[in-house]
Amino acid sequence: MPSIATRTRVVILQHPRERYVAIGTGRMTSMCLSSASLHLGVDFEHDAAVRAALADPARPAALLWPGEGAIDIAASPPEGPVTLVVIDGTWSTAKKVVRVNPFLASLPRYAFAPRAPSAYRIRREPRDDYVSTIEAVAHVLTVLEGDHFQPMLAPFTAMVDGQIEYQSRLHGARVRHKRNKLHLPRTRLAAELGSDRLVCVMGEANAWPYREGDTSPPDELVQWTARRLSTGEMFSAVIAPRQRLAPSTTSHTALSEERLHAGETFAAFNERWKAFLREDDVVCAWGHYARRLLLDDGGYLPTGYVDLRRALGDNLRMKAGSIDDVGERIGLVPSASMGEGRGGERLARVVDVAMHLAAIQRLYDEAMAASKAVDAATPPV
Repeated sequence: MPSIATRTRVVILQHPRERYVAIGTGRMTSMCLSSASLHLGVDFEHDAAVRAALADPARPAALLWPGEGAIDIAASPPEGPVTLVVIDGTWSTAKKVVRVNPFLASLPRYAFAPRAPSAYRIRREPRDDYVSTIEAVAHVLTVLEGDHFQPMLAPFTAMVDGQIEYQSRLHGARVRHKRNKLHLPRTRLAAELGSDRLVCVMGEANAWPYREGDTSPPDELVQWTARRLSTGEMFSAVIAPRQRLAPSTTSHTALSEERLHAGETFAAFNERWKAFLREDDVVCAWGHYARRLLLDDGGYLPTGYVDLRRALGDNLRMKAGSIDDVGERIGLVPSASMGEGRGGERLARVVDVAMHLAAIQRLYDEAMAASKAVDAATPPV
């Protein structure tokens, strides 16, 4: 990676979900520019580091964001050096960052028309004139400071080419595996399923029907329950909605409107949740919806994560379906509810599946140990 000095100060506000995207370019952008800074989160209204970065009177802040009211930066560039605020995320998550931070709306807004379609061939953009974060920043800095920012695109190009080359080799490997008639039992799970670090979670949402379209608010987390498998330690939170309640939220969560509005703030919940977790914990959940709900609002999650729906499907060669009925399909006796409302009942189903898969893992490990012992005791022919 090059390290390029700039008159422009680049401040990247990265949505938390982008932290887990291996092919994201926001972090790459910050590493290529010596004066850039990257800040992770959703709500930056009271973030002291971000506020300080935007408070330089010699380099007034400007937002790089397209849409109505945006100034074409090539036709009307700012008169002097600026602090360029860049939002890093998918278009839906980036819109949320802009929406929940009113101070961004007060900044001068700039946009541009790219010279060519994005070279981000491993990730589909919603429109032909959309580009990746690193391409956008390189284009704008070229307009503002001259044509010496192409070196920052070199690692981006290498990453894209490497991914495409690897995909072509991986496709060939998959074809060869399909021709292999030997099918080994797929019982090998992540080691975390047998460890004392596993924390099962369930999240419930205030969610509007998809038919409402773009006019409806995005899904938001309103209940979070968790259980540490090794100790039985519980965590429970009802989080006050930050937007109007969808018509079906009370029936879906089995929590009254009064109970929901009496919930704690998201910030208070997030602090309690971080205090509950250990540094090396591994979170497990059914699919990724609960995980996305938490991250979309800037919540905390450790790095380790196990998708139980995928683990069950891979190891039992079945389509897992819904957490509400999977236990009955695989013959599990349902545990009692582990909290209030529907979230407590569904957390119990998640714990049932996690314990079932952990038992499979133990049986597999015992069988492998016995097989090795037999092999060691058998004299060679």
